[in-house]
Amino acid sequence: MKTGKPDRPEEQWLTQYLERYQASLFQPGVISLLVELKDLLCSISKKGGKVILAGNGGSSAIASHCAVDLTKQARIRAVNFNEADLITCFANDYGYEHWVEKALEFYADSEDAVILISSSGRSPNMVNAASYSVNAGLKLVTFTGFAEDNPLKRHGHLNFWVDSRAYNIVEMTHHIWLLAVCDQIIGSAEYSSNR
Repeated sequence: MKTGKPDRPEEQWLTQYLERYQASLFQPGVISLLVELKDLLCSISKKGGKVILAGNGGSSAIASHCAVDLTKQARIRAVNFNEADLITCFANDYGYEHWVEKALEFYADSEDAVILISSSGRSPNMVNAASYSVNAGLKLVTFTGFAEDNPLKRHGHLNFWVDSRAYNIVEMTHHIWLLAVCDQIIGSAEYSSNR
């Protein structure tokens, strides 16, 4: 890798872009929050609970990936709501703004934790799900970005916020943080995929 100041405009742009990722990943206080999340997930699992992850768009893909890794690799039972039949049925019957809330009503148990992921923190279905989670006594963890005072973040017991308005930086930071917690539970970042 070349060292020193980049010469070409493309290199300068990429250098600045990657510096934004570095800044987002190592925000003040995030390390202690990641440890707190690991402790919460382990505690939920020991009590027989599960982790429910949900998001829209790219955040739903993150929820799916993390649910599988938590379950298979970290042995923390985790699920997500990314089945097309569930989404369309509940959205049709209860409205898109309420489908995640209703899914939680049907699938969540009292000892579960809920992780809601939304770049903006303003998606109505996530905010309604957060409100339901708190009212149902579920532990709620939020992953957001954009405006620091977003509505989703106001509901969480643990709140991860990325100081960025760039979707890719917010989403990939969420993804790295969640997988870092998974690896922390496992105790390694290098392990066999057939664990």
